[in-house]
This record gives sequence, C-alpha cells and structure tokens, in this order.
Amino acid sequence: STFDVAVVGAGIVGLASARELVRRHPSLAFAVLEKEKELAHHQSGHNSGVIHSGIYYKPGSLKAKLCVQGAALCYEYCDQKGIPYKRCGKLIVAVEQDEIPRLKALYERGLQNNVRGLKLIGAKEIQVKEPFCRGLMALDSPYTGIVNYKQVAQSYAEDFQEAGGTILTDFEVTNMEMAKESSSESEDGLKYPVIVRNSK
Repeated sequence: STFDVAVVGAGIVGLASARELVRRHPSLAFAVLEKEKELAHHQSGHNSGVIHSGIYYKPGSLKAKLCVQGAALCYEYCDQKGIPYKRCGKLIVAVEQDEIPRLKALYERGLQNNVRGLKLIGAKEIQVKEPFCRGLMALDSPYTGIVNYKQVAQSYAEDFQEAGGTILTDFEVTNMEMAKESSSESEDGLKYPVIVRNSK
C-alpha cells in the first residue's frame, strides 16, 4: 500500500494525468484513488461530450492553444483505440442582422487560433447543412465533434493499468498528512512521508 505518486480522483483529468505520469516515469509506483465504485462517475460521465474546436478563446491564450491541440489529439487517440466519435461539425448562426458583426469577429478569432476548416456561410448553405435551421449567416466549424468521454476515461484507465498503475475504487480520501516518524515495522522509513487516509 505504498506508492511514489497518488492521484486523487478517477475522472478524466485524474486518469489522463496519471496515464501521462506513468508513461513519463515508468520506474515509479502510481495509484489512482477514487471514492466511487466506478470510474468517471461524476462530471466526466455527464458532460456534453463535445470535442471543442477552439473558436471562443482569446487568441494567443493557453486555453486557445490547448483546445486546438487537444481536439486534434482527442481524435487521434480515439482512432488509435477504436473509440467511436462523430465529427459532426457545428454551426454558429446569426439570426438577426446585428449578430453578423459578432459572428465575423468569432470567425477572425477562430482563424487566429488556427481552428481548422472554419468558414462563413450564407442562408442557403445553412439550410443545406441543417434543413430545419434558419439564419442570415453562420460560422461553420467542421472539426467540432462529439464523443463519449466516459469511454475515453475508461480507455485512459486501461492504459494506466497496462503501464503498471494501480486503481483503487471505493477509496474516499478523507485526510492527507505528513508522517511524524516511521513506525518500527516500516521498511520504507520516511521514504513515503505522506499518509493518505480513507473513510475506512
């Protein structure tokens, strides 16, 4: 029950972090601690499932850069692992004349963020793409997609375990503290000075 690194929470962020850490440091012992009986039980399993393209973020910001790169990496990972997704695209539609300048500003922002395939389309093209949609102009984002992030999280968990990581479910962390001194039976001494306690 001793580990070099423990990640608390087996949502997609915790699992992705643990997966990356074990790949970078394969000689260390890793654990992911999850209070539920299953993985990705909370937000990761109940989000919109959108693979965002990076249109909205401030150009040059870390969020913009990570969103664009993250979308590309997400599609690549899903292809490698056979995880189904839909690159369905998205239309951001201006229905009033005064919305058109904001739409054009979003388009410029998306171009600055290196979002792939963005284009402005008119009313007829909107109806071709979405027959029940009406608008004056739309921003077409063909690389926006949807995926089941619970499946992605589960795949991250499998990668983590295959690399030697340990996942402990039904382990609700209630306290972390520094060990005051090593017990006489401890072989590790103070090599592992942090104690992680669960509700049991």
